Amino acid sequence: MAEIRARIIQARNRGAAVLLIGEDLDEVMDLSDRILVMSEGRITHETGRHGRHRHHRPSHGGARMITVPGALPFPFAFDPAATALIVIDMQRDFIEPGGFGASLGNDVTRLQAIVPTVARLIAGARAAGLPVIHTRECHRPDLSDCPPAKRLRGAPSLRIGDAGPMGRVLIAGEPGAAILPDLAPAPGELVLDKPGKGAFYATPLGDHLAARGIRSLILAGVTTEVCVQTTMREANDRGFDCLLVEDATDSYFPEFKAATLAMIRAQGAIVGWTATTDQLLGALDF
Repeated sequence: MAEIRARIIQARNRGAAVLLIGEDLDEVMDLSDRILVMSEGRITHETGRHGRHRHHRPSHGGARMITVPGALPFPFAFDPAATALIVIDMQRDFIEPGGFGASLGNDVTRLQAIVPTVARLIAGARAAGLPVIHTRECHRPDLSDCPPAKRLRGAPSLRIGDAGPMGRVLIAGEPGAAILPDLAPAPGELVLDKPGKGAFYATPLGDHLAARGIRSLILAGVTTEVCVQTTMREANDRGFDCLLVEDATDSYFPEFKAATLAMIRAQGAIVGWTATTDQLLGALDF
């Protein structure tokens, strides 16, 4: 690497342009002094090593591409008119004491800590005109959409459908399945009840996004390594560009969150990008 860097510097000192091509994106970005992000054959973003960046408007279609320059593993470009925020499973059963998450022996204070950040993210998305979609993991009262393998696995003190301090655990319409009041959906926002970990499985989410022309997704919620990552991988397989907001998601296990963030942005954003709430809202000018 040192020899390659020296040769690049020598070439630049002679006034030559150097084109870098390689499989290791991190190395290419580290050696580059100018980065171009392209989408559908057009340059949507240009940045220098010192953070200088500018947005590019496409020559047709009227899209307003903006960029999150601090996103990892490289700047994330998206059209706000074709982007939605999905907030995953910010429910009482997972986040409040006495809920299903706590009954499994988890420390729910880690998830409680992100609630103000998620609220700020939602407010910023609404102000920017992004659709906000909320999900709840829950099942029908007769458990017809809950496979026995899911309900009977392990030896928890409470199982899905059992009576708990907040009503029947993870059952639609019960108090524990409700979204936290501080993050309550606004009138007209889509709320999806999902029986699985991913938000696309057995829900109308895909049809809803297609009808609105959504091509990029911003994700937040809990838990990072389970329902959030599953949804992001489902979306990636369906062709969506996805960004996970790092400080608006969390796990009962900090090492699981760290591993998930690393996996998502590995190998040139193999699943998607990550960025902080400040970085995203800064790009949206909020």
